[in-house]
Amino acid sequence: MALTATIHKAELTVSDMDRDYYATHNLTVALHPSETEARMMLRLMAFALNAHEDLSFTRGLSSTEEPDLWQHEPDQTLTHWIELGMPDEKRLRKACGLARRVTVYVYGQRGPQVWWEGMHDKVRRFANLRIVNVDPASEAALAGYCQRAMQLQAMIQDGQLWFGDTAGSTEVSLATWYAGSDW
Repeated sequence: MALTATIHKAELTVSDMDRDYYATHNLTVALHPSETEARMMLRLMAFALNAHEDLSFTRGLSSTEEPDLWQHEPDQTLTHWIELGMPDEKRLRKACGLARRVTVYVYGQRGPQVWWEGMHDKVRRFANLRIVNVDPASEAALAGYCQRAMQLQAMIQDGQLWFGDTAGSTEVSLATWYAGSDW
């Protein structure tokens, strides 16, 4: 018997003072059977950091052809490709060729450093790429907010993200490892 995704509902209020963006998004997020709660919460974090009325979740882990999130213009031009994990060079080349901007959030204990050592010279040619590392402690803290029904807040100011719920919030530690000239 195939396992099915677990549906989570999130009311995410974003206050992004860096971009002057303030909105509340009612989101339905599917937790894929092979996905951890921490990874699902990282997808919500990525949504908050890049929030836009045209940003949406994709089929994610269920599709190898799509990123975790993407943003399309009304004419269906792919504006932003947002991926979690450590994609190979071929996938990055594809994403950078399809979208105006590409953001990759890498996460985990030691895996991201090993991946970056092998990728840092290869990605220099992608002007529309940005790679951001999520600190493992922040990843663990985000997982603590996971519930089937969530009321979440994200506040972004001076490049810092505070993410939480009605009981408290956590400063999420992010490090930009690469930002091409288009960023």
